[in-house]
Amino acid sequence: MPRVLPGKIDTLLALRANGRLLVGRERITLLEAVIKHGSITKAAEVAGFSYKTAWDAVNAINNLLPRPAFITHTGGPRGGGAEVTDEGRRLISIFRRLEEKLGRISDSIAADGLEREDGFLFWGMGLKLSARNAFHCTVIDVAPGPIHVDVRLEISPGLAISSIVTNTSVGELGLAPRRAVLALVNASSVMLAPCEDAPRISARNSIRGRVLKRFDGGSDVEVTVGLGDGKTMTSIITAESADATGIEVGAHVYAIFQSSNVILASD
Repeated sequence: MPRVLPGKIDTLLALRANGRLLVGRERITLLEAVIKHGSITKAAEVAGFSYKTAWDAVNAINNLLPRPAFITHTGGPRGGGAEVTDEGRRLISIFRRLEEKLGRISDSIAADGLEREDGFLFWGMGLKLSARNAFHCTVIDVAPGPIHVDVRLEISPGLAISSIVTNTSVGELGLAPRRAVLALVNASSVMLAPCEDAPRISARNSIRGRVLKRFDGGSDVEVTVGLGDGKTMTSIITAESADATGIEVGAHVYAIFQSSNVILASD
């Protein structure tokens, strides 16, 4: 887990391709360990991955890149091994350079605040583009489990949601009560149900609100739901579903989404 010094802001960079995670700090560390040790088994051990997770990670990278970043060799004097290709080394170099630049922005914010940091505002805009619903939250509770951790978050007084994250994410994001984080929810993950009908699904998050806007765009409908205290949530559903459930301006609805669809990021 990265160590954050007093007065410093730790930044986490993630590169995505076709809407899927390509690399983050953990996967880059894994590739660097393969370069050093020439073995996926040893690299997984050093980077703190299980053997299966390590293979899933390098396979995901290879699937999303035009040329493989990681290859294996069979036979040879040592019975085979693993190698990071030139494509993989370029990926590592690009990631580390971007991470360094992002680190300089965060250092500037920590030292001088936001008054002269236009880059921070652009970063915030980027988050909103990738996830229509971005909430500044305060962590209420962190309930650990054997595999995942249930994080309870306050969006505003009296309005809370839940997120399910990995144990690794808890450490990387420094999740603890009273910690400020960003909660991101894709609009396509938010279902709507009329308040006359009690929700009949197991989703942890079910928030009552009122439809403020409905925008019809062919087969899909974008709906903005007011949650109170100036907070809104956007949902994208099919026009057929919206018509069948009476989703129109002024209607009272439940905004429903799974805890696993709430992504957390350091603020």
